[in-house]
Amino acid sequence: MSLDLSIAVRVTHFFNFLLLSLLVRSGIEILGAHPKLYWRDHCTPGSEWFRFARKRPPDDLLWTAEDEIRPLSPWLALPGRDNLGLGRHWHFWSVTGWVLCGVVYVATIFLTSEWRRLVPTSWSIVPAAWDALVAYASLRMPAGEDGYNALQQLAYFLLVFGLTPIQIASGLAMSPALAGHFPRLSQRLGGHQAARSLHFLGFLAFVLFFVVHVSLVIAHGFSAGMQRIVPGGEGVSRFLALLLGACGIAFVIALNVVATSSSLLRPTAVKRLLELGIDPCKRLMFHHWPSKQDHRAVSRYARVNGRAPRNETYTRSAASGFQDWRLRVDGLVELPLCLSLAQLHAMPRSAQSTLHVCIQGWTYFASWAGVPLAHLLEQARPKPDARYLVFRTLDEKWERPGHGDYYEVIDLATARAPQVILAYEMNGAPLPIEHGAPLRLRVEHQLGYKMAKWVDRIELVADFRGIGQGQGGWRDDVLHYFPSDAGI
Repeated sequence: MSLDLSIAVRVTHFFNFLLLSLLVRSGIEILGAHPKLYWRDHCTPGSEWFRFARKRPPDDLLWTAEDEIRPLSPWLALPGRDNLGLGRHWHFWSVTGWVLCGVVYVATIFLTSEWRRLVPTSWSIVPAAWDALVAYASLRMPAGEDGYNALQQLAYFLLVFGLTPIQIASGLAMSPALAGHFPRLSQRLGGHQAARSLHFLGFLAFVLFFVVHVSLVIAHGFSAGMQRIVPGGEGVSRFLALLLGACGIAFVIALNVVATSSSLLRPTAVKRLLELGIDPCKRLMFHHWPSKQDHRAVSRYARVNGRAPRNETYTRSAASGFQDWRLRVDGLVELPLCLSLAQLHAMPRSAQSTLHVCIQGWTYFASWAGVPLAHLLEQARPKPDARYLVFRTLDEKWERPGHGDYYEVIDLATARAPQVILAYEMNGAPLPIEHGAPLRLRVEHQLGYKMAKWVDRIELVADFRGIGQGQGGWRDDVLHYFPSDAGI
């Protein structure tokens, strides 16, 4: 069979290389946010099967999840230097392009006869692939037309129709919206951490395939290989094929350099650019899936993210057992509320056992109890132009002076969803200070950073773009997280 590649296959081959380079580097950035891997969702320290950081939680100090971050070099990660928010933006932007590229590739090969080059049609490929493997192990070149043999065909087939679907499925399985809406399915698939570990192993397999693939192209004759891959046949000189191939590789390297440098120099502009088209897709797929969790499990260790407020108002209130603390519900409402903790306890109570999923990658099970947010909205009666809830907190972010107080935004539809509560209990006891006492938001179908702690005011607004930097939350403003939805 002819090994001359069609223009569609060659173009998708190039974009696959480009997008995978961005995916791998942004994936490394995401891994650096929590450089530990587990098989169970409890994420108990010491239970990780692999870790990339030497830091261990001390026994005598408050240890937060942010202390476990491992900042990475921009030479390796995209964009590097502890930029999880932008790393995730690049990852979702790249994976969207990569999946579309794969769809075009698969459609192309099955609309033509090129599928025969990829899909085995006989079990004889297995012994033939073994013979090729033995030849390579013996440092000999196996038989095959222009270096293309049964082992390579089988490897490409397994990569496209085996490893790639696993990578996509394991990525989707890490979505808190999907896992929250289909909790039994998620658990049968092994849970969030099993999906994360499988995703990492798949990442290693892709990197290994790339290294072996390039090595074999060189071993079988680099110029001849580039002649088939770039211009698509022997009608173009090998020198021109090498020149075009070198230009393509240089373009991929240059784009990675530009992506990294621009992300570090102008993070807000890059964030907004990457959100075009991608954020609406995420919201369309994951935003309207409410949580239905009832895990009936509690982890013996629950990581803390962020440190408690140190301002006088909070410390004085905490010292009094929050007797003087009040929750205000105001803004675009017919009936503003000012509620004590005792009054909140007297309202309808909702309890749920759920999986907390942090954007860094760690998880834990906990039970929560509190007031359904929908009930508070019924009492306050939002005005017709109210569209968003802004959760103001007593968290002055003393660790990052000058960046303003912590706040979060969710829309009205999310606020009325099941398992969206203001929690005052955790695991059957009053909410601990480090987890947000006296009151914290729980939105179980979103990532943990949206669940604001130390809440003391809820403001209903028509638009959040005039609040902070207009991105929909403190972490969105400062750390370049997602605007108003965190379902994946």
